[in-house]
Amino acid sequence: MTSTPEKTVFIVDDDEGVRTSLSILLDSVGYIPVPFSSACDFLAQYDANRAGCLVLDIRMPDMSGMDLQQELANRGAFLPVIFITGHGDVPMAVQAMKNGAFDFLQKPFGHQDLLDRIARALEADAEARQVLSQNEEIFRRHATLTPREKEVMTMIVGGQANKVIALDLNLSERTVEIHRARVMDKMGTRSLAHLVRMALVLETRH
Repeated sequence: MTSTPEKTVFIVDDDEGVRTSLSILLDSVGYIPVPFSSACDFLAQYDANRAGCLVLDIRMPDMSGMDLQQELANRGAFLPVIFITGHGDVPMAVQAMKNGAFDFLQKPFGHQDLLDRIARALEADAEARQVLSQNEEIFRRHATLTPREKEVMTMIVGGQANKVIALDLNLSERTVEIHRARVMDKMGTRSLAHLVRMALVLETRH
């Protein structure tokens, strides 16, 4: 799968008629439908870097929609999932929501209802990817710090003054000031509050 705009909507349903009708609907309003007849087919081509959302039938042979949802979770994927359910599947759909599904629609459903939910799902996906890209930039910048600069950064965000840092690391205050300036420069901020927020992001990787 190559990268495309964030209007991609993956459809996974074993019913060819459903895949065709949904594809026609989505194409008519400017979305890019990418249909699959099974969860296995979808996983074989799944690319976590491709933005979009997933419209997924909850009941399918071989691998169910909930099984696919679990597999995506195992892979750390955050692709928003909108389940399509029959009347008897509502309890399963509620469980799927607890497991992180974005939404579910009970058959029969109106086209506009589905389109509204897809629009919200795509917006959520775009927001999640923006946050992720910002976080990745923080990790990238932090990796450029020297071991000493990382030490100084940890102490800065811990609220320690330059004089205290100098004593703890057996450095001159002037040297600490230089390290501090380099940390702020490499991390791309002039704000201590911003640096503290960056440190919280960095903690999520440990």
